[in-house]
Amino acid sequence: MRGRKQMCLALAICITALTGCGGKQADNTAPELSYTDPYAHLAGDHDGRSDAIYNDTLSDFYNSYQTALEVESVSHRHALMAVAEAKLLQSCVMLPLSASGGTYAISRLAPNTASTVLWGNDADRFHNAIVTTQPITAQDRAVMRTAWAQRKGTGLWESWAKAYLTDQGYTLKDSYTMSYTSDPETWDVLSSSNAVDADALVNTYDGLYEYDSENVLQPALAQDYSVSEDGLKYTFYLRQGVSWVDSQGRTVAPVKADDFVAGMQHMMDAQGGMEYLVKDLIVGASDYISGRTADFSTVGVRALDDNTVEYTLTQPTSYFMTMLGYGVFAPMCREYYQSQGGKFGESYNASAPDYTYGKNKDSIAYCGPYLVSNATAENTIVYKANPAYWNAENINVKTITWLYHNGQDVMKPYQDMKSGTLDGCTLTAASLETARKETTSAGQSWFSQYGYISPAGATSFMAFYNLNRTAFANASDGAVVSPKNQYQHIRSAAAMGNVHFRQAISLSLDRGAYNAQVVGEDLKYVSLRNSFTPGSFVALTEDVTLTMGGEEVTFPAGTFYGEIVQAQIDADGGGMQVWDPAGEDGLGSSDGFDGWYNPQAAAQALQKAIDELAQKGIVISPQDPIYLDLPYASSVEHYTNRANAYKKSVEAALGGCVIINTVAGTDLRQWQNTGYFIANGTQANYDICDIAGWGPDYGDPASYLDTLLPDYAGYMTKNIGLW
Repeated sequence: MRGRKQMCLALAICITALTGCGGKQADNTAPELSYTDPYAHLAGDHDGRSDAIYNDTLSDFYNSYQTALEVESVSHRHALMAVAEAKLLQSCVMLPLSASGGTYAISRLAPNTASTVLWGNDADRFHNAIVTTQPITAQDRAVMRTAWAQRKGTGLWESWAKAYLTDQGYTLKDSYTMSYTSDPETWDVLSSSNAVDADALVNTYDGLYEYDSENVLQPALAQDYSVSEDGLKYTFYLRQGVSWVDSQGRTVAPVKADDFVAGMQHMMDAQGGMEYLVKDLIVGASDYISGRTADFSTVGVRALDDNTVEYTLTQPTSYFMTMLGYGVFAPMCREYYQSQGGKFGESYNASAPDYTYGKNKDSIAYCGPYLVSNATAENTIVYKANPAYWNAENINVKTITWLYHNGQDVMKPYQDMKSGTLDGCTLTAASLETARKETTSAGQSWFSQYGYISPAGATSFMAFYNLNRTAFANASDGAVVSPKNQYQHIRSAAAMGNVHFRQAISLSLDRGAYNAQVVGEDLKYVSLRNSFTPGSFVALTEDVTLTMGGEEVTFPAGTFYGEIVQAQIDADGGGMQVWDPAGEDGLGSSDGFDGWYNPQAAAQALQKAIDELAQKGIVISPQDPIYLDLPYASSVEHYTNRANAYKKSVEAALGGCVIINTVAGTDLRQWQNTGYFIANGTQANYDICDIAGWGPDYGDPASYLDTLLPDYAGYMTKNIGLW
């Protein structure tokens, strides 16, 4: 990525200097160490150190994944990707924790009336959602979900849902109010890959194609497309008469093909983390992103005329159309961008005094269903229907309101849902207990009448282990200072470099008890995820034969990805269970059970680590344990409880040889700054991070696995302290 390596090295030097003279001081009474850092010769070279650690830790994953990428057959490719994921999980650089969803909830939002597709951002588009004035009962939800499955793909679902709700006595409304916990960092959708930014902006623009509520890909700003015989050129024919407007609804310019060219170039200039998606996909993208050329005309994105845009791919890509609902392919009005001081290529400079694009809601142009009429930090964001929207007459929801919630009052979302201030809420352990006691006008408890389990989503939340820690306080605010001394830091760094130590940490966490602190005892296993890519994300469409453990194994068409991951783990003797063939009523699932927690196996792995580390001069015992920092938000009760559950479980399973330092951030933002809002691995302020996760950008396992690629190509490698 152009300029990013130099920035990382500069930050690494600065952060090392700061931590050396800050609150973390060497304990002169600590025993002397005979340990020699194997990467000491790379001191000051963050990139070189990252390269070496990655090669020592993730080479099996990387080599397996590269083999998968070279295969033309989609099914064979997916099977080999499953093998690569098995290698990734066994490296124990991260531990699967939970999926999005899988919690108790009450809502006025009708089920399946926004897209439920598992990738991209279309599930956060609410213009065709159906909302009622009263919460929808659990019984009606069950009926509607069955009806959706029967009508999916017919185009009849939305009209049926409206008629059913009306017949059942519900009143439909044209507003939807939800809570949020983080303000967007930018209003420029092309400059960020953070979910908090994408979620806030997805309703302000349209893409070429989008998934509807039946999860069928539909024309949006494009009205049709064609693909060349060799599968390399995708040509989109734009809908005519669509306008860009400003935040006041005033016309700025017509939407034209060049806006997709401008958007792609700006995304590559900004390098906000999405560019890796197209680096090896679009012809010329890699050279432009890396700076090997400054000529964007060499990139395979062209406006053939005002109404026709063409993408040229490096190779046939079966999932290309599934990518179009994500912000990386968003258009940008070139004229408006330039009016806000925006420039392209080598002249791009977001820090220039006259650069105002994306700084607030009033400095972007809109072509989507909504305009942002109000954005008050940590308070309210209001979206009003765009009267110039090309499909304005078919919008169901005219106003979307976001209300800020800092998480401190765990009962507030529930109370606001009851009063109608919010149109839905997740039930935490505390509010679930109350919902079971309070009665509705029908004489039932709020929970028994309205409570339901939200479906598990594709986002996988993980615990990441820092393999190359250089930050001991937040880079952005100086908060969440590590209590460790230099002796303890050196020992924990050495331990984290040992695969058996990381395995011991992973197998020692009672993830059910940990998860129960947020979702309650009833649902503690429902949302547990055991893999990175959901096991049922894709299935083979043809038979595939692989060699595992020296034997040939044939996986028939219909085999889910997760089953192949499990087969490779079993062949390797990995020990963890990531796939349950009996899950989901016999369909199989990677969710809903704890396939990692095994205190006996954790103790055995720890003993291997103790023996191996002792040979390197690191002696581990209850009298001289390894200390690991786990940041948390002390302002939120269930996050405090969750961190304590993590500490209790690990320390008990490992006999006091590992001590978890629960290090408090005083609010959500300080906690988020330890591991969510970091720009690179040098800013990762933790040994264990449980705040970050990943949701797929398109419908292929590569959307997950690409995030762990080396040398700045993988978006999540920074969460293990690299690059």
